Amino acid sequence: MENATFPLDVHILPFFMKTDHKLFVFSAVYFFFIYLIGILVNIVIIAVICLDPHLHTPMYLFLCNLSVIDISYTTVTIPKLLYILLSGNNSVPFTQCLIQIYFIVVADSAETTILFIMAYDRYVAICHPLHYHHILNKKVCIILIMIIWIGGNVNSSLLTRSTLQIIFCSSVTIHQIFCDAKALINKACGGTEMFYIVFFVDFLVFAVCPVMCNLISYLKIIRAIQHIKSKDGRRKAFSTCSSHLTVMAIYYGSALSVYMTLPSDRYDLLEQILTMFYTTVVPLLNPLIYSLRNKEVKSSLQKLVS
Repeated sequence: MENATFPLDVHILPFFMKTDHKLFVFSAVYFFFIYLIGILVNIVIIAVICLDPHLHTPMYLFLCNLSVIDISYTTVTIPKLLYILLSGNNSVPFTQCLIQIYFIVVADSAETTILFIMAYDRYVAICHPLHYHHILNKKVCIILIMIIWIGGNVNSSLLTRSTLQIIFCSSVTIHQIFCDAKALINKACGGTEMFYIVFFVDFLVFAVCPVMCNLISYLKIIRAIQHIKSKDGRRKAFSTCSSHLTVMAIYYGSALSVYMTLPSDRYDLLEQILTMFYTTVVPLLNPLIYSLRNKEVKSSLQKLVS
């Protein structure tokens, strides 16, 4: 059993691994352009925020970190997927698989935390506008950014360490686009107790709590907006939240759908599509939503280009 604990390789079977090679190439081209556009758009957002002093505020600091997280998401997943699709070699060393799991969980934890902090930022800006710069001062913002990344790394270390205790009794083949902890656990034949404990705590801390806190924040925001007498004031207040609400709904909706999908062969394709959406498409949509709906970002981008 000791030799069966750690498989030498994990075999990853993405969407079209059993079909014609032309589909491999088509899929690789699709993911390549998704990756390229996502990286470029997020780099543009980071550059605009860094170069424009008017955007050196807590809201845009958090948006800049969201772009860094989105770049990390796609960089951890897509390049390896492209290699698998183009080479046909779907064998991934187990240690490399664990490294990929580690960085995916870091990005996942950081994204849920940053979305919660951005919701809190909007709550303070609308419900306590006179105290905004006092509550979210430079020191507090630095501490919040540290919490995002330290919390993500601690959570990922615990989850990855618990994965090392899983026992595999045969070669591991997963139907996914990258090394996914949930997909691995479905192939285990023992040693999953610690993983499920850590996963349950992770789900509470980085999924349930942020979603509940976000809902509470926006309930208070809506109540505060209703008390604004000016129609233009209400429209302006709501417009500052609409981008974040859209991003939050897309990310949480797709991510929770993945983790609530039943572990069954019938749902493999559905799970892969949902996983692809929140790990590759959502990082592309986030900066587009913020840049297209935010007048300050569009104005700064026009100045930078001109």
